[in-house]
Amino acid sequence: MDQTVDEPTFGRDGAIPRRRRPFLSPLNQRRWQNFKANRRGYWSLWLFLVLFVLSLFAEIIANDRPILVSYKGELLTPVFVNYPEEKFGGFLARTDYTDPFIQDEIKANGWMVWPPIRYSYRTVNKEVPTTAPSKPAFMFDSREELCARYAGGIDDPNCHWSNFNWLGTDDQARDVLARTIYGFRISVLFGLILTIASAVIGVTAGAIQGYFGGWTDLIFQRVIEIWSSIPVLYILLIMAAVLPPGFWVLLGIMLIFSWVGFVGIVRAEFLRARNFEYVNAARALGVSNRTIMFRHLLPNAMVATLTFLPFILNGSITTLTSLDFLGFGLPPGSASLGELILQGKNNLQAPWLGFSGFIVISIMLSLLIFIGEATRDAFDPRKTFG
Repeated sequence: MDQTVDEPTFGRDGAIPRRRRPFLSPLNQRRWQNFKANRRGYWSLWLFLVLFVLSLFAEIIANDRPILVSYKGELLTPVFVNYPEEKFGGFLARTDYTDPFIQDEIKANGWMVWPPIRYSYRTVNKEVPTTAPSKPAFMFDSREELCARYAGGIDDPNCHWSNFNWLGTDDQARDVLARTIYGFRISVLFGLILTIASAVIGVTAGAIQGYFGGWTDLIFQRVIEIWSSIPVLYILLIMAAVLPPGFWVLLGIMLIFSWVGFVGIVRAEFLRARNFEYVNAARALGVSNRTIMFRHLLPNAMVATLTFLPFILNGSITTLTSLDFLGFGLPPGSASLGELILQGKNNLQAPWLGFSGFIVISIMLSLLIFIGEATRDAFDPRKTFG
């Protein structure tokens, strides 16, 4: 029986073109298919990425400064650059673009492009319709009520939908919607940085323990047991009360304790795999311990670690929210979801404060949990090799 063989196709120069290597290996392709099979986790990943990417552009979405200004033939970017007021005929060191004088001066000599929300997380609404905390804009009966504090009333140029507080204001007349956008970003960034830094330290410590074993493992394990028995929350409260508040200070304090969670998983994987045949063969060939640990053993150990990452990220965000709620977190005035929930507790007559913070945190943590479940399914050996 004749067998037909596909002849290779040649390029213009007569050479056989190289086949393009796939972006993912066959094993990782199966893992990605398993991840996509979990529809809830798959769509949660995309939704979380969309929300996170949008929050990275918070200054363009919610800001009290225009994105772009054309003034006397010159293009300015106030959202990125702090221009002195003297540039527009004033005398202050910083320009207040909500000032009617500045607005009239710019409109007479050019134009402005504002963000969809004309408030930053720290902007105080001077024309708030009622006493702060003011209820959301959709709860008012008419546009006249929303614009009652503006000089021109409903005909005032600033009586615009982008100037309305759609989720209300807090007790300092700051826009809740803007604060939730900035608060979401700072919570996710804090959790990501803390999780990555904890993973680097915890994976390294677990790898050293599991690979060398013996006295190294014994001494490290005793130290970690003592370290884990320390009441973390009380230590965090004491250190946060003594040290000056700040993003990096709080991150460093929490990093002291958060890395311990990764050690046990990586240690167990290295203890299991350090006497495998390919490891002994690498030793016999003279391969260094560092190369064996981080090039041959670590990829196998990271399978279990990756499934653990979303849950560690969840815990980091929850801890930050708890500290902010207790008043030991970020500096006062920062965009904080925990501080927003605290305001909801202190202002029971303004339920939109507590509901806004609770809903944002619930959605964020739920998406991360769903992503973690899908990641666990993707790296499950029974589904990958079954």
